Amino acid sequence: MNPYQIDQNGFYGAFGGAYVPEQLHAVLQELQSQYRDIIESPAFQREFHTLLRDYVGRPSPLYHARRLSEKYGCKLYLKREDLNHTGAHKINHCIGEVLLAKKLGKKKVIAETGAGQHGVALATAAALLGLECEIHMGVVDIAKEHPNVSRMKILGAKLVPVSAGAGTLKEAVDSAFAAYLEQIDSSMFAIGSVVGPAPYPEMVRDFQCVIGNEAKAQMQEAIGRQPDVAVACVGGGSNAIGLFHPYIGEENVRLIGVEAGGLG
Repeated sequence: MNPYQIDQNGFYGAFGGAYVPEQLHAVLQELQSQYRDIIESPAFQREFHTLLRDYVGRPSPLYHARRLSEKYGCKLYLKREDLNHTGAHKINHCIGEVLLAKKLGKKKVIAETGAGQHGVALATAAALLGLECEIHMGVVDIAKEHPNVSRMKILGAKLVPVSAGAGTLKEAVDSAFAAYLEQIDSSMFAIGSVVGPAPYPEMVRDFQCVIGNEAKAQMQEAIGRQPDVAVACVGGGSNAIGLFHPYIGEENVRLIGVEAGGLG
């Protein structure tokens, strides 16, 4: 099997799948069976891309960083996802996930957040499309990220402080999943990264691919060809997969992910 294509069980080659508690398995199977039909429908795609254009402000600009280019002796172009509404790429998949939840008849989206960008974007999308939003966030992150916390509350999201363990993202994920298990029929878990059981990595990939698809068209217009190298930061992977996936078939384009090394 091509490792870049996903099979019906949610596997990318030897990776992927859904290893989850039994009560989640049936829910995820149902989501997987409905997801593809919904997002491939022309009506969904029209609504999704109209919202990306008219509400998010896409396409995001491709900017020729001339001074950096002069310093390093090459042409450097920046895909300005920071200019999207809410200030990051997260709004791309949040619009898609909330729109999907609405099509599935759900009343609420539930998620975790660390620094708060995913929480802000999801709260924004939920407010736009008329769904409830519940965000779980560690108390340590709440103290550090007050501006994003305020934005989530202003947007009408219910913020659930998580004090267990280290009080950070890991505990927030556990708390959010526990809440989701209690509200499975009426809610959808809206993940913020390319992680978790199938079909979540596929969902985030599909909604974030707008980055790479736009970049390909913009590079063609800017320099008449595709770049030699495409570089993306890698944390949870939503930004990187959005840029990289449309370039996987381009044999002459190197894909480089940059991740913080951390300490210890």
